[in-house]
Amino acid sequence: MNGVEPGTPCWTDLATPGLDDARRFYPQLFGWTGRISTVPDAGGYTVFLKDGKAVAGVGPPATPDQVPIWSTYVATDDADLVATRVAAAGGQVVVPPFDVAAQGRMAVLADPAGAVFSVWQPKAMRGAELFNAPGAMCWNELVTPDPEGAREFYALVFGWHPEERSTGPEPYIGWRCGARIVAGMLPPAEPLPADLPAYWTVYFAVEDTDATAARAAELGGTILVPPRDNPAGRAAALRDPHGALFSISTLR
Repeated sequence: MNGVEPGTPCWTDLATPGLDDARRFYPQLFGWTGRISTVPDAGGYTVFLKDGKAVAGVGPPATPDQVPIWSTYVATDDADLVATRVAAAGGQVVVPPFDVAAQGRMAVLADPAGAVFSVWQPKAMRGAELFNAPGAMCWNELVTPDPEGAREFYALVFGWHPEERSTGPEPYIGWRCGARIVAGMLPPAEPLPADLPAYWTVYFAVEDTDATAARAAELGGTILVPPRDNPAGRAAALRDPHGALFSISTLR
């Protein structure tokens, strides 16, 4: 593929102090293989492949006290402009835009409620090469106690338009970017702890949500939300052995 349209989630990676453990856990869970970077200052950054196609990455945390986290990257033509918009809209520029060798330019940002995300301005590396297939990213979702504030913020930053989706008893918002719904938003099912801000979660497609969740537990992970049906399919929320949150879904 030639990359992902601006305003669309294009990549995901895991920042974790348990780099070796992640290189074992996720390949056993999703059937991934790993390609470790030989660039000296890459810190052992590893690109995960599914059927030979790049689907995700893993690397060391940016700071020693950073909690393990899966990041959603949104494609952009201008990372610097997005960072400026984030600051103007009341968000935070966590890591200012910087070049990743010849691969691209990125920044780490946060919305006013504290949900952290990244942007990716592609150069040699366009983003993931496989989506919506078992072992690949299939959805990105914002969980926030301030959906009204998020509506205004992401419209200003990415030009996203919130669209009500009739998916069940709980309110659900789809983020429209041009002709496509590119991500979702919902309030937390239960009040978030005071020290836990809003967050973006990454969904990976699987052939069998129940079997994958059970396998994650066997490998040392935790089932945070057991498998349950939703209008899009069947999903579960998990944590890896170091506590990084991610979700899985069997798509209809």
